[in-house]
Amino acid sequence: MLKRPNRKRGSFLNLVFGGALLLGLLTLVGPPRAAAGEDECQKRTVHADHELHEAIEHHGWDSKQANHWRNELQAAREFCWDHSHRWWDEDAHRWHTDRDWDDHDHDHPPH
Repeated sequence: MLKRPNRKRGSFLNLVFGGALLLGLLTLVGPPRAAAGEDECQKRTVHADHELHEAIEHHGWDSKQANHWRNELQAAREFCWDHSHRWWDEDAHRWHTDRDWDDHDHDHPPH
């Protein structure tokens, strides 16, 4: 008499091995760390830039609030540079690969 294979056991093993394979692939193909750092960089820069514009609008160019957000924007750009050697220019909506944000700063009133 021939013994039939245990279908439940085979299905369970296929599920376990398939799950392990999927987990392994997801681990290898996960998002790169640099992209996560760039997202954080861009988010911090956008926030500081927005708050700076708001502070200037509500409190004036030379206000302590505007100066605070200028410092925060500077810190956000430094963070970007330290983590990916580029920084996000929210006004131009682009990345810069040169450390030239002093040329694109908010330290001088618009003409």
